[in-house]
Amino acid sequence: MAGRLKYIKRLLEPVIRRASREFPAVLLTGPRQSGKTTLLKHLFSKSHGYVSLEPPDVRAAATGDPRGFLEIHPPPLILDEVQYAPDLLFYVKEAIDEHRHRTGQFLLSCSQNLLVMEAVTESLAGRTAVLSLMPLSWRERTGLPNAPLAWEAGTRRIRRKPIPIAELWRGMLRGGYPELHARPKRDLRMWHASYVKTYLERDVRTLRQVGDLGEFQRFLRMLAARNAKLLNMTELSRDLGLAVNTVKAWLSVLQATHQVTVLRPYFTNIGKRLVKTPKVYFNDVGTLCHLTGLRDPEHAAAGPMGGEILETAVLAEIQRTMLGSGDEPQVRFFRTSDGHEVDFLVESGGKLIPIEVKLSATPNRRMASGIEKLAGLLGDRVSTGFVVHPGDSRLPLGPHARALPFAQL
Repeated sequence: MAGRLKYIKRLLEPVIRRASREFPAVLLTGPRQSGKTTLLKHLFSKSHGYVSLEPPDVRAAATGDPRGFLEIHPPPLILDEVQYAPDLLFYVKEAIDEHRHRTGQFLLSCSQNLLVMEAVTESLAGRTAVLSLMPLSWRERTGLPNAPLAWEAGTRRIRRKPIPIAELWRGMLRGGYPELHARPKRDLRMWHASYVKTYLERDVRTLRQVGDLGEFQRFLRMLAARNAKLLNMTELSRDLGLAVNTVKAWLSVLQATHQVTVLRPYFTNIGKRLVKTPKVYFNDVGTLCHLTGLRDPEHAAAGPMGGEILETAVLAEIQRTMLGSGDEPQVRFFRTSDGHEVDFLVESGGKLIPIEVKLSATPNRRMASGIEKLAGLLGDRVSTGFVVHPGDSRLPLGPHARALPFAQL
């Protein structure tokens, strides 16, 4: 496909516009290739200059003479990939403070948070709005970026078409990175392999906790095999032949580069012994499928990871929708030592929304047993929950739960 790529409308657009009118600087974080540069250029190319700090010569100029660099490239300015020159942010602060009342002076992007957030905390606190742009949600893929989540006001006004199951699983393998939707004929296996290689060489290599990239890639694949499961660090380190502290440091690298979410359990005093071990989820289901060797939709749907893949997609949709609205997702899971569990608990409007994910397209009341048990334990703290499934049935499954097609989430 030649020529300019079609722009895909993002939910975050009004949020970042508003932030640019209220703060001197805006920092847009998110994984590599999630569309940060495209979004910033689409919204601000007419009002702001643009510089990427990724090319080595530009980076050298920015770090060698930061004040001179900012004189050549004055605000209003888009500074792309600031993780390559985090110390430049101290001089960005100087430039901002010369005209402290002006908003939208600098629009910054970064693909990893470790060094950048340290610099932001030290130099730009109170001057910067921090927003996150993840890969495309299903809403954005289907042209309905503003569709609310199922429990939010306005849900009934948005009509969303069912997703045929075969199409749903093809979408799982594709994942949410914008280029794969702007160029649907791209070879998925080749694209994801290239993405992982680029991620390892450009993001991971720059971080001090990682020495051997080959070992780190093996860690990446073994972690993918444990996706959506309780994360036993000791067991993982033993299987890798690495120290537990190394595994913990590498996991923090994946979090800082927006590749995984470590989901914490929900704690409350209900007289039950609760599991305290976290779970880990890859943030993009296409990356997960690639790392676990899944190549065709039928294998993905019917294989041993089918449930975990759908669970990952549900979590990603919730997180991306909330982040796209400028909110920080508050999602936990619930599990007791005697086996009662609910996949996700979403805090919204002062309530807990329980969500179970089931691979069967034919929902039944038994699928809601975890939600009903939770409602009995937590009482009024729990709102009506949902059993999310890949079919098209939407019906009550008991006093506290409804079946919900993934397309209607």
